[in-house]
Amino acid sequence: MSKITAAITAVGGYVPEYRLTNAELEKMVDTNDEWIRTRTGISERRILKGEGLGTSDLAVPAIQEILRKKNLEATDIDCIICGTVTPDMLFPSTANIISDKLGATNAWSFDVSAACSGFLYALSTGAMFIESGKYKKIIVVGADKMSSIVDYTDRATCIIFGDGAGAVLLEPSVDDTGILDSILRSDGSGRHYLYQKAGGSVKPASLETVTNKEHFVYQEGKAVFKFAVKGMADVSAEIMERNNLGSDDVAWLVPHQANLRIIDATAHRMGLSTEKVMINIEKYGNTTAGTIPLCLWEWEPRLKKGDNIVLSAFGGGFTWGAIWIKWSYDTV
Repeated sequence: MSKITAAITAVGGYVPEYRLTNAELEKMVDTNDEWIRTRTGISERRILKGEGLGTSDLAVPAIQEILRKKNLEATDIDCIICGTVTPDMLFPSTANIISDKLGATNAWSFDVSAACSGFLYALSTGAMFIESGKYKKIIVVGADKMSSIVDYTDRATCIIFGDGAGAVLLEPSVDDTGILDSILRSDGSGRHYLYQKAGGSVKPASLETVTNKEHFVYQEGKAVFKFAVKGMADVSAEIMERNNLGSDDVAWLVPHQANLRIIDATAHRMGLSTEKVMINIEKYGNTTAGTIPLCLWEWEPRLKKGDNIVLSAFGGGFTWGAIWIKWSYDTV
């Protein structure tokens, strides 16, 4: 009997309509368009506007696109895994809320919290459930409403993040396509450089924490940049080496969209030209767990069955990793 692998069989994405441009940010903080584009590659980012809207409202339309493409009902889904660090609420999980909003009454669901590596962690987890033979249709979604934890008076962080969601459908495959290898890493000592200071059990919300703006993203940019460049580049090269993949064998690098310089360094380490790198950071900024699936969503028409694709990410925690996929279908 052939080994079962988990194949991505459909992709969906969603970004809000509102565009927060660099020109608008110039009016809010001491920054300018040239400075932002030179250091990050970002020109604009999407922001979810509206009272009572959260991360689940980004994820649901992305998944609905998949259901339309595959002519599926929400009740056909076995499991929904959501990678996010901006849950609708601490509990229940955002995946539970997504399931309810979709009407996915036959799916069990849970969240994965790994910051910008959240989609990779969730994808690897979903793949193992498919490989077990017990589940046939699993939705993995990466979604974050980063605007909910960004301080728009902090020019170091407010220029970086945007809101968005991307999702994939995993189904069993018995040919040589699908998710073939993954390397996932973490180092908790990195928590000092990129984190949200308050709101957890160590430092619960209080008048003091709110006043001190401790419920927003905190980042030591230089330290994070140094770790991210090495982490993403090393793990991407490692997954190629252990699977005997040369630069000519890799059709696409799908990197986390954190910073254009980090992306360039990773591609250089892998020996890939820019034509093989998916980049949309200029339009969406860093949507955290949403960046990689949003790239797959935008590039889906250009993907061909058998393409070797490397997904690579680095996030707060620290968390990082790479996944090797052999693409499973041609887009009609």
